[in-house]
Amino acid sequence: MRKRLNDAMKDAMRAKDAPRLSTLRLINAAIKDRDIAARSEDNPDGVSDAEILSILAKMIKQRQESAKTYEEAGRIELGEREREEIKVIEEFLPKQLSEDEVQAAIKEVIAEVGASSIRDMGKVMGALKARYNGQMDFGKAGAAIKALLG
Repeated sequence: MRKRLNDAMKDAMRAKDAPRLSTLRLINAAIKDRDIAARSEDNPDGVSDAEILSILAKMIKQRQESAKTYEEAGRIELGEREREEIKVIEEFLPKQLSEDEVQAAIKEVIAEVGASSIRDMGKVMGALKARYNGQMDFGKAGAAIKALLG
């Protein structure tokens, strides 16, 4: 994952693609921040690829919220810039699951862990995050789990 990011950054530099390069630098900075925190917690290797995926997912969510806020305030150009950054970040995430695939995955995990009530939601979410990190919106998945278990 790190190599892909660094290669993309070099390509953006060569192409003189400033907006893309800026976004890739933001991604690397976020990963380095998390690496530093991981090293202070006795993890000399830094963050794993799975943690990088969660960093990217968090960055996308932040940009979606910012874009929405900008657009509501009439700052369309700033909202568009946030959406362009989202497109660059999404290139490094695995393919997102469709609504039907998310529902099927939730039902499968509920059956596997033997979830029967809303109290089992933590088990279901933990299993989903382990298996589908970066492939689904866990906020929406949480609502779907509640609907199925509630």
